Order: sequence, then structure tokens, then C-alpha cells
Amino acid sequence: MFVGTIPLGWRLGIMLLAGVGAGIANGIAGGGTFIIFPTMLGLGVPALTANITTTVGVVPSYLGSLRVFRVQLRPHKKLLVTLIPSCVLGSGLGTALLLEGSPSTFRTVVPWLIGAGTVLFAVSPYVTRSLAHIDSAHRARRWALYIGIFLVSIYGGYFGAGIGILLLAVMALVLPYEIFELQGLRNAVSMMINVVAAAIFVVYGHLAGQYVIMLLIGTLFGGWLGAMLVVRLSPAFVRILVIVVGVVTTIKLALG
Repeated sequence: MFVGTIPLGWRLGIMLLAGVGAGIANGIAGGGTFIIFPTMLGLGVPALTANITTTVGVVPSYLGSLRVFRVQLRPHKKLLVTLIPSCVLGSGLGTALLLEGSPSTFRTVVPWLIGAGTVLFAVSPYVTRSLAHIDSAHRARRWALYIGIFLVSIYGGYFGAGIGILLLAVMALVLPYEIFELQGLRNAVSMMINVVAAAIFVVYGHLAGQYVIMLLIGTLFGGWLGAMLVVRLSPAFVRILVIVVGVVTTIKLALG
């Protein structure tokens, strides 16, 4: 009842600010969903509509980030092309689970999933060093990457909170790249996953139309701002920041 007394202009302004905050979060390490989704619920948007609108609304955040990471991504265009099937198939399956399945499909396992991803990312430097004798183009490594991205894409199409942590964990374990290259790849793959899900959701409908426009504007600016910030930090600090985000995300999901 209280929500209904808030003027439309104020509600749109709140969503614009939520979009900027979510874009900054996604540009740094992910987690923008945790800003937008509860904001929409607080404004009285039904959960399924809020989930769908959030998925569509965060897409520009990755566009803003990609502009900043374009130098890091330039050598990896062929790799990204090979990841398209995993992203499309996985994200499509995830959206189908959301639209046709039980909302509780992932809820019990999500905190464990993000927690495990955070631990894997934290130990990934030791793992990659132990696997340094295996060429990065080795078939086993590539299949591990494709399967890992496919599984994360399923989750991304379904809900996607903390997807950045999971993508970084998969790529850090398989690819021998520095953190900023991984961040660029993470943004590009996140965008592919979200674009597929967003396209399906737009066709499906049930978007909160006025709110999604504010999110598209806010997340574009926020994504660029977050990526500009993260590239100015030291690699060690960025790695610590990602781990902290992962821990906080795990706790929030476990409690919520």
C-alpha cells in the first residue's frame, strides 16, 4: 500500500539509480542483480516479472564494460566465437527452466554453487600453475571450458545472481590469463548469456516496461563506470575484491 503512494517519477528515479549501481557492480565483479531485484520487489513488482525485467535491464552494463576492456579482448575474438554455442544453449535451457519449471529448482543449491565458485577462483592461481605444463589449447582444457560455460549459462538464464563469480572461476581454472583479461572475457560471456535470455524474455513478455527503460539507461552508464574503476586497481586488489564479492553473495543467498 505504501508503494502505491510513491509518485511514478520517484519510482523511475529509484530504478535509474538502482541501474547505475548494478552496472557499477557488474563492471567490477558482478552482483548487479542483488541491487535491482530487491529494489523491484520493494516497489511491488511480482517476483517473476522482477527477475525477467532484471535480466533484460542488465544487458547494457556489459556493453559499457566491453568498451573499457576492448584492448584485453582483442586477442581473444576467436575464443569468444567458440563459446557462443555453450552460451546460447545453456542460457536457453535456463530460461526454459524458469518459465516452465518450479521456482525452487535452484534455490537450495545456489549458495553452495556461488560459494564453491568463490573458493575455486581463490585457489585458481595454484591450480593453473600446477597445470602450466598442459597447453591452453589442449583438447581437455577446451572441453572443460565449454562444459563449464554451458553449465554457468544454464544458471545465468534462470536467475544469474553471482554469475560473474562462476564465470571467473571457470575461466581462471582453465585459461592461463591475467585477471584483467579474465575480466574482459567474463563481461563478454556474461553479455552473450544475458542477451539470449533477454531476447526470450522480451518475446515472452511480462516486463515492467517503464522500469526496464530506466534500467537500460542506468546500467549502461554504470557498467562503463565500474569497468573504468576496476582497470585502475592493482591485479591483486581486483582478485581480493572478486573474492569478497563472492563471499558476500554466498552469505546473502544463504540467508535470503
